[in-house]
Amino acid sequence: MRVVVAPDKFKGSLGAADVAARVAAGLRSVAPGTDVRQIPVADGGEGTLAAAEAAGFRRVPVRVTGPTGRPLDSALAVRDRTAVVEMAAASGLAVLPGGRRAPLEASSLGTGELVRAALDRGCTEVVLGIGGSACTDGGAGLLVGLGARLLDADGVPLPPGGGALARLARVELDGLDARLRGTRVVLATDVDNPLLGERGAAAVYGPQKGATAADVAVLEAGLRRWVDALGAVLGPVAAEAAERPGAGAAGGLGHACLAVLGAVRRPGIEVVLDLTTFADLLPGAVLVVTGEGSLDAQTLHGKAPAGVAAAARAAGVPVVAVAGRCLLDAAALRAAGIDAAYALTDLESDVGRCMQHAGPLLERLGARIARDRGLGAPDRPTLSGAAARGGPA
Repeated sequence: MRVVVAPDKFKGSLGAADVAARVAAGLRSVAPGTDVRQIPVADGGEGTLAAAEAAGFRRVPVRVTGPTGRPLDSALAVRDRTAVVEMAAASGLAVLPGGRRAPLEASSLGTGELVRAALDRGCTEVVLGIGGSACTDGGAGLLVGLGARLLDADGVPLPPGGGALARLARVELDGLDARLRGTRVVLATDVDNPLLGERGAAAVYGPQKGATAADVAVLEAGLRRWVDALGAVLGPVAAEAAERPGAGAAGGLGHACLAVLGAVRRPGIEVVLDLTTFADLLPGAVLVVTGEGSLDAQTLHGKAPAGVAAAARAAGVPVVAVAGRCLLDAAALRAAGIDAAYALTDLESDVGRCMQHAGPLLERLGARIARDRGLGAPDRPTLSGAAARGGPA
C-alpha cells in the first residue's frame, strides 16, 4: 500500500519536510510495510524553495541585496533549465534585519538578482514564488536587478523602495537582460488583487508590512506614478496589466512580471505540485495526507492543503489532513475534498506546547491515521468517531 504525505509547513514550528517526516514515522510505527512517499509542498510563498529541493532541485547559493540594502546570503533551486526563485528568501519579511519593517524603503532588488543568477546558469524557465514580501515597490527593484534604470527629473537614479516612486520621472528598459526574451517566467501566486485602489497592493497588504495610513497613501501614489512611467515606454499594456488579477501580489511585483516580463500567472500550489511530480504518485495510492499549521477559512482559498486535496480527489484517492488546529467543520472539510482532520490541539490543549512539541505529536497523529485507516490490518475498517465526521480526531 502506498500513502503519499504532502503537507505544507507548520509556520513557526516545523518546515514542510519535517512535518512529512514525522507523519511518515507515525504511519510506519503502526504499518511498517506501507510504502510512504514524502512530498513537502508550499503554496508559492515561503517554503517553495525547500519544496523544490525536496523534489530533486539543486540548491544554488547566491548573495543578493536584502530588502533594506544589506548583503544577504540567499539561494535558488535549479533542475535542468528550470529555476525556482522564492521571493521571501531575498525580499521577504522573514529576512528583514532584526525583523524591523521598512514599508517605504524595502525593495525587491534581491529578487531580480536571483532571477539574473538563474539566467547566468542557463535557465530558460523561472518559477517565481512571490508570497511573504517585505516591499511595495511595484516590482521596480526586480527590474533594476535585471538591468532597468529608474530616474528622477534630474536624471538621477531613484533610491530603492516604494516610497521613492512618486518622484519617478522616467523608466529605461533598454538595459534589461536580453536573455529574458527567451525565458518563460511563471508567477506562482494565489493573490488575485489588482495593483491599485482599495483592493490594491498598498491598501490591502501595505499595513501587513508595517505601513501606516499615511504610508499607504504615499505607496499608492508611487504605484500610480509607476504605472504612468511604464506606460510611457510600454504603451497601454502597463495600465492594462495593473488591472489584471495578481498584479497586486507581492507589493505589486506581480505587475512588473505581467507587464514587462510577460509572465504567466498560475496558482502556487499547482506549480509546486507539478515541480514535485505529485500526480505520478497517485495511481495505486490508498491515501494522501496533507496539512498545514491552521486549517481555517483561508485554507479553502488556494492554500496548499486545498490544492493537494483537489488533485488527489481528481485521481480518486481519499485525503486526510493534519494541522496544529482545525477551525473547519465537517461540511467545509468535505467541500475541500478532505475526509478527516487530525489536530495537535486534540492531543495537547496548550497551543504553545503544541508548537514546541509538534514533532512527537505529529507522530502520534500519524499512528492514529494508520489505525483509523486500517493500514496495519488485513481489513481496513471505516472511520469512526470524530474522524468519521470529518472533524479533528
